[in-house]
Amino acid sequence: MTRASNTQGGPVALSKDGLPAWLDPVVHAVETVRPGQLSRFLPPENGAGRQSAVLILFGEGERGPELLLMERASSLRSHAGQPSFPGGALDPEDGDPRTDGPLRAALREAEEETGLDPSGVQLFGVLPKLYIPVSGFVVTPVLGWWREPSPVGVVDPNETARVFTVPVADLTDPANRATTVHPSGHRGPAFLVESALVWGFTAGIIDRLLHFAGWERPWDRGKQVPLDWRS
Repeated sequence: MTRASNTQGGPVALSKDGLPAWLDPVVHAVETVRPGQLSRFLPPENGAGRQSAVLILFGEGERGPELLLMERASSLRSHAGQPSFPGGALDPEDGDPRTDGPLRAALREAEEETGLDPSGVQLFGVLPKLYIPVSGFVVTPVLGWWREPSPVGVVDPNETARVFTVPVADLTDPANRATTVHPSGHRGPAFLVESALVWGFTAGIIDRLLHFAGWERPWDRGKQVPLDWRS
């Protein structure tokens, strides 16, 4: 099966068949990376945490490879105004969180948040589960190829401020990279792209993917961007 055609309990599978050659380094990174190489925050060994998934969707735009992102509404209680991958918590109908549940959840959430047509997405890989301590989410990053692009945009303005794509060329441009400094003192990678500051969990995954895919270019880690108290 090469495409996920049904997010409501139907068959959903991973396939690397027919992917564009430029995705080869990403496929290799997904197959070889270890959890500790992605983040120091890993799921609790006691199984605690709310199971969730995000969709890391690669497409091909006018300027080459690109990623689909969304910006959360500024009115939300958590992660307000923060760019992120589409995604959210698993629902019971998504299935087993240890098998294909995260695949179905990632597609379902992307459809609900951006209007994405899941039938045009080929899922090709899953990264190790990661943990977001502040929210208690155990997140499975699911990677897909936007084989048949469909229109996307804001579905619910109460949840999402905008939906946009970012060229990988902009993400790898050293001029667009910085280190965020949270009021707590935590530091992490950030990207200044499409009039947005991508930071936190999303930026951390993008940073590691660029690194392990061999796409990363040297950048000034001393360039700092402060985060305000609301973050």
